Amino acid sequence: MDEKTMVSDALVGVNGELKMFGEMIAQTENKELKQCLKQIRNQTEMSQESLYELARKKSYYVPAAKASPQEIEHVKSVLSQPKMM
Repeated sequence: MDEKTMVSDALVGVNGELKMFGEMIAQTENKELKQCLKQIRNQTEMSQESLYELARKKSYYVPAAKASPQEIEHVKSVLSQPKMM
C-alpha cells in the first residue's frame, strides 16, 4: 500500500469518526460524557486538519474549485425558501 492510499484511508476514517462523535454528542444526556466526547471530537478534528494539510501539501488531495458569488447566492436562496411538509 502506498502513502497516498494510507493518507486517504486515514482521512476517510477520521471523517467517519467526526460524524459519529457529532451524533453521539447530540444524543447523550450525561453532561460529563457529553463534555468528554466533545474533547475527543476536538482532538480528532485537529488530527483531521493535520492529515488534510499533509494530503494537500503532497497533492494527494485537491479541493474543488471555489464557488462563484452567483453559486453562493443561488444556494442561499434555495436554503432560505420556506420548507413544505
